[in-house]
Amino acid sequence: MENKILKDLCFAPERGGLFYKEARYLLIRPEVLVTFQKEIEKELGEKADRILFQSGFQGGSLSSKKYREVFHFSDEEMVRFMIEMGPQIGWGRFELEGFDPVKKELSVKVYHSPFAEAYGSSTTPVCHFICGVLSGMAGVVFNQESKADEILCLAKGDSFCKFQLR
Repeated sequence: MENKILKDLCFAPERGGLFYKEARYLLIRPEVLVTFQKEIEKELGEKADRILFQSGFQGGSLSSKKYREVFHFSDEEMVRFMIEMGPQIGWGRFELEGFDPVKKELSVKVYHSPFAEAYGSSTTPVCHFICGVLSGMAGVVFNQESKADEILCLAKGDSFCKFQLR
């Protein structure tokens, strides 16, 4: 599989940044983000989950709006593009399980989530960034806020992470 995102990623030395279609990206180890996650969980408890989710939501929403503007994607094309982009930027292997634009529902599996792998064992789902990104994308695609849940998580011992958006 060709990595189209990596192929079109541009390094701007004068700005010290990596850009894809004028959207800035950042390379960072998953362990760095998970250390941040665990530290804010210690301090804030469940509030931390919402903060991480909102951070992902912002990224998913901004990216979806940008790529809709650049590529003029239909709703289904947007979903497929973002699902294909996930593994190309190192977020695990994404699989679109279901997309129903009429019911405004979306189901996505993620194998090898870097967040779950770096987090280690947990009794609760830990992929708040991915859940937020998918929710931000769904908000753009469905033109309304969506409820997002991670119903399976590798960190909990499941074989993969699964996200449902309604």
